[in-house]
Amino acid sequence: MFYNFIELINWVRTWRSRHTNFRWRYPFITIALMAIAIACTNSTETNLSSVNESSNESQVLKVWWDKGYTLEEDEALQQLVSRWEQQTGNKVKLSFYNNDELSQKAQRAIQAGSPPDILMNDNADRVLNPRLAWEGKLADVSDAIAPVKQFYPDTVLASVDFYNNLKKQRSYYAIPIHQGIPHIFYWRDLLKLAGRSEQDIPQDWDGFWKFWQQMQDTLQTQHNRKIYGIGFPISAGVVDTYEIFEQILEAYDVQILDSHGQLRVDDPKVRQGIIKCIDWYTQFYKQGYVPPEAINWLNPDNNRSLLNRLIVMTPNNSLSIPAAVRQQPDVYRYKLGTIGYPNKPSGKPMRYLALVKQAVVLADSKNQKLAKDFLAYLIQPEIIGSFLKAAGGRFLPVHKLVWKDAYWTDTSDPHISTAAKPVIQEQTRLIATAQNPAYSLVLKESVWSKAVNKVVVNGVAPEQAADEAIVQIKQIFAQWQ
Repeated sequence: MFYNFIELINWVRTWRSRHTNFRWRYPFITIALMAIAIACTNSTETNLSSVNESSNESQVLKVWWDKGYTLEEDEALQQLVSRWEQQTGNKVKLSFYNNDELSQKAQRAIQAGSPPDILMNDNADRVLNPRLAWEGKLADVSDAIAPVKQFYPDTVLASVDFYNNLKKQRSYYAIPIHQGIPHIFYWRDLLKLAGRSEQDIPQDWDGFWKFWQQMQDTLQTQHNRKIYGIGFPISAGVVDTYEIFEQILEAYDVQILDSHGQLRVDDPKVRQGIIKCIDWYTQFYKQGYVPPEAINWLNPDNNRSLLNRLIVMTPNNSLSIPAAVRQQPDVYRYKLGTIGYPNKPSGKPMRYLALVKQAVVLADSKNQKLAKDFLAYLIQPEIIGSFLKAAGGRFLPVHKLVWKDAYWTDTSDPHISTAAKPVIQEQTRLIATAQNPAYSLVLKESVWSKAVNKVVVNGVAPEQAADEAIVQIKQIFAQWQ
């Protein structure tokens, strides 16, 4: 899907660079290309397969995968699949779906008894996989992980170590593919316009956020620009809102679960921490430093707002924003900036939430062995490493040998090398779904997103929003058993 006009133009520019003999000498080709691209923006599904539809489906590996943010990302996976087919003689039906719809489509297919063999969805690690494993609907993939297990950090392995309530045991029910780390993305040239630079960005918590407020004030008053300093999503039903809010909970050391995965929300200190985070998160909107439209943003809208220079900065949990301008070297290397979160309010270094993206094999798969064979091939360091680089480095590796590639630490790339630091320095932790699968429903039900949305839209006090969120969380955990 093309999330904005800039990405559409980048796609056409990429096509032109690959077909230089055509140039723009044939207007009808230009019109056709634009029509095709626009049609793609309205399409929710892309099926790409090397097999005829009349083939015996039971002999074809059915793979459902998130549609990439860039054309190169999809092409990299297609090429990888084609090589595996050529090497093994097996056949694959690869289907791409938009991120937001894939988990719902997968759940419908599971209920209907016709799931894909392999599912890879960026949101599933938080809202779907822990529950499917609990319900016994995922295949144990320990044998596929075993040959490379020693090359995964303990944190990564913990992210796919789920409890199967039918078998009453834990095991590996997903295979880690890559990970995303939250960072801040901003416009360097807008800082320069305001008479500042990245060296001026404070690293203390309050000073850091005040800086972006000052950027808005300066750009609006001195340069008459309609722009907002901070791109916090406030929408009730989108992933980005709760992902950023989870990082704020970490910043204020609010631990919703204990080390055994049990709820701590009845602890008065935890309740006060939740209230503090809701109040802190929503104050920027109330003060006019977040765009009014943020209450209705969809998942790509904070990216779009930054790329269209409607905001100075926004947090994001992947490198999709730099990936969108990668074909524009001046913008990528000099105008767009990437920076980590500041130190916590306590003064301690920030610890980052690692969102480990996973591929799963469905328990009702007709081709479990074939699915595991393909995933075992995919996670070989030279294979997955090449794929992640071909995809533009939008996600970071989870495999220790892949990290040895200088591509990930090359400081000439201002985005990838910055995003890699927290992982290399082991400043990460997993989201709470790794401790208790019930927490996946907290995220699925957008409990945190709804809480902050109520405060700014309905005028609910942070205390009331926190207490209502706590009640809902306790109900989810009580009903889980």
